[in-house]
Amino acid sequence: MAMGRRTSEQQEPLWLPTANLLDSPGHPFYQRLNDLLREHEFDWHAEDLCQGFYAPTMGRPGLAPGVYFRCLMVGYFEGIDSERGIAWRCADSLSLRRFLGIGLDQQMPDHSTISRTRRLIDVETHAQIFSWVLKLLAEQGLVQGKTVSIDATTMEANAAMRSIVRRDTNERYDEFLTRLAKASGIQTPTRADLKKLDRKRPGKGSNDDWEHPKDPDAKIVKMKDGRTHLAHKVEHAVDLETGAVVAMTIQPANAGDTTTFVKTTQETIHRLEEVKADPEVSAQLSETVVEELVLDKGGHSNRMLVDLQELGIRSYVSEPDRGPRKWKDKRREQSAVYANRRRIRGNRGKALHKKRCELVERSFAHTLETGAMRRAHVRGHDNIRKRYLIHVAAFDLGLLMRKMTGCGTPKGRQGRLAAALAALFDAIRFASDLLQTFEYQLVAHRPATASSRWVLSTPTSATGC
Repeated sequence: MAMGRRTSEQQEPLWLPTANLLDSPGHPFYQRLNDLLREHEFDWHAEDLCQGFYAPTMGRPGLAPGVYFRCLMVGYFEGIDSERGIAWRCADSLSLRRFLGIGLDQQMPDHSTISRTRRLIDVETHAQIFSWVLKLLAEQGLVQGKTVSIDATTMEANAAMRSIVRRDTNERYDEFLTRLAKASGIQTPTRADLKKLDRKRPGKGSNDDWEHPKDPDAKIVKMKDGRTHLAHKVEHAVDLETGAVVAMTIQPANAGDTTTFVKTTQETIHRLEEVKADPEVSAQLSETVVEELVLDKGGHSNRMLVDLQELGIRSYVSEPDRGPRKWKDKRREQSAVYANRRRIRGNRGKALHKKRCELVERSFAHTLETGAMRRAHVRGHDNIRKRYLIHVAAFDLGLLMRKMTGCGTPKGRQGRLAAALAALFDAIRFASDLLQTFEYQLVAHRPATASSRWVLSTPTSATGC
């Protein structure tokens, strides 16, 4: 066989029959997911919701709503953080083109089209797509709505600390320090002088004094690794029976948990009631949504426990060590705190907190770490919530796909093969260790004869010494 050689230039034909275009068999995961969405008429539902945002004859051709929401889902399944990266990945992959329903003879939408469509469609429409996914999970028994846990984490904002300005004078940080240095007698301050002046100045990172000019919703907070950044707070409400995220909120990062948990609880009840209103799935949910609420110690306060008790919600809130409490003229607060304390010390309370640590943290790991949303690439809570609602909806779809096919992500099949091989090697190693242990015990308990004693006492050295 003669060796082929690559020519320096390749001349593309002017006309190419459509039948000769390359086609991809598609990725098994995306093909099955597409069949699922088509079976439940996802595209028709999305088009009905977004009908009011599109003009019938004016403007350039828009991006179909079903394609737009699929693009944001690809961001979760492929672990892509930016819309520019999503557009590039979809244009580069034949299987993703097939998932989006865009042929090789069609132009793939670029990142500006995706971002413009996001700005066009409002937050509530994105929330209705999220509710549609919840109804799909409820049909398969993956949403119960009885026991819910809420937890929060931080998302780094698309804003830099060096760009913050004063709220009162609109000065940049270095300009403000220069003015302080000149007021203290240093007429030509150097960078070292500014650092020395700023080192021990109290309250230098207060959100009451500073803001980002392009993203006022971003707040200055200390991250879990000790760094100080502009960030947002993300809260998940997770169904502890199934692990599905039933609600999420984006809130100021400097707000306390006792304040933000209330809003997330209200959002959770609203979403579950919206799902329960559908007669086809109402039988899958409990009679009363959110009967039990599991929180960490950040959500423990007298006011919150009293409110939950008045709503008829059993609380399982971890209690911080506050020492002896005084309950004079606080009978309601005392009753709520003591009832919560009794529940968290019981076997069910301990089991629920164990599941909270497992399922809620798992949702954060999938959506923020492997899903690449630990840092936002858009600004403003509305834009972040639009992107993150579909991101979490894709996470819930992954739970459904795992139930149906055994894989919750496109790379799950690779993980299943590696896990199967690892389990096989572990079984072989365990059998080998068990066999060696059995042989050792057999030799140790064997009756010692004269010949065997002589064999065991014989030196093993080949020199005979």
